Amino acid sequence: MSKERQPNNKKEHFSIFGPAILLVLIGFILTYQFVQPAPPDQIRIASGQKEGAYYLFAQQYQQRLQQENIHLDIINTAGSIENIERLKSGEVEAALIQGGTTSTDSTEADLRSLGSLYFEPIWVFHRKELPVARLTDLFNKRIAIGAEGSGTRALALQLLADNDINPSNTPLLTLSGRAAADALLNGDIESAFFVASPMSPVVRALLDSDQIQLMSFERADAYTRTHRYLSSVILPEGVINMRRNLPGQKTILLAASANLVVREALHPALKDLLLQAAQKVHEGGGWFEENGQFPAPDYLVYPLSSEAERFYKYGPPFLQRYLPFWAATLVDRLKVMLLPFLALMIPLFKIMPPIYRWRMRSRIYRWYKEVLEIDHLLFLEDTDLGQARTALERIEYEVSHIEIPLSYAEELYDLRLHISLIQQKLERLQPKT
Repeated sequence: MSKERQPNNKKEHFSIFGPAILLVLIGFILTYQFVQPAPPDQIRIASGQKEGAYYLFAQQYQQRLQQENIHLDIINTAGSIENIERLKSGEVEAALIQGGTTSTDSTEADLRSLGSLYFEPIWVFHRKELPVARLTDLFNKRIAIGAEGSGTRALALQLLADNDINPSNTPLLTLSGRAAADALLNGDIESAFFVASPMSPVVRALLDSDQIQLMSFERADAYTRTHRYLSSVILPEGVINMRRNLPGQKTILLAASANLVVREALHPALKDLLLQAAQKVHEGGGWFEENGQFPAPDYLVYPLSSEAERFYKYGPPFLQRYLPFWAATLVDRLKVMLLPFLALMIPLFKIMPPIYRWRMRSRIYRWYKEVLEIDHLLFLEDTDLGQARTALERIEYEVSHIEIPLSYAEELYDLRLHISLIQQKLERLQPKT
């Protein structure tokens, strides 16, 4: 029993599907030109002074981003004013900015807010022996209002100016942070302004001191109506220390809001990642914030970025909820590659099987033309039967060497059966000797 030789399937498939695959690859290469670059694995954030809350929160962001193999480089600065300048100059890609240090209708086209993070109370501390009910009581007293370039200084100057206190009639010192707290504790100054989270080590130290008193803003409503970026918050009695009942009464404070601001050119995936880090750090609330209140698209110092707007409406990007950051960003970047897949691969998958079937059957059916011609010749009286026999033997030999997949063996054996029928007919016409 004879056997049909099996074809080289790899070569056969490549000859048929190779051009289609090449066409798809060309489509992918052309489309790849429109794929966004991968996000950088390192960004910089301006945080403020090391003893401030901005630095503490920046460290928490750093830890969160490090889990996704993104290094957050923390740049210490004098405060919000310097942070804004570093953002504008491109020295950093992100910064923590205090509300009130810039106008909310800022025209800086390349700066966008990712949202407000928490309330930053304005802490006005003074020596306990000095009676201070209003800011006007600080006239001609030595006051630390923060370093040049800090948001604390900008806000303190504004509030003091509302009460006609300025450098011409009152000593306003550029002390800030720990230096200002030490000067107040030592009696070198009478009062100091701080704009910080209650988690700030400096603020906690002053709140816990028996020598220092925190001023209550009894006219808070007047300030919040004059300066819309300010809010009024309550420091409850005893919240600092229950045993010592600190503070001894409910204290009204003014508060700005801390904002996370980025350059608009920052990669969208990193904006989403920063927002997720901020959410995990700040969603628990604090002394002045409700659980889940922050981060929020309110109390902004710059227009909200489009990525942040989408984040507050729908939450984190779908892919980043279920995939590691690198995988989510890779899929998101390459989704544009679906275009050539849909435009080329799906139609090709539909038309290539019929083409393959046609190619296989054409190897068999093309012999029917010669077989039919010989069959017709046998009806003619002057047909050279020897020549017809030779032609049939050649066809039979060629057909026996056709290489096709086993799934098309039925068509091949039909052809050989038909050749055999013509051979039998030829035998009947052959003169008997």
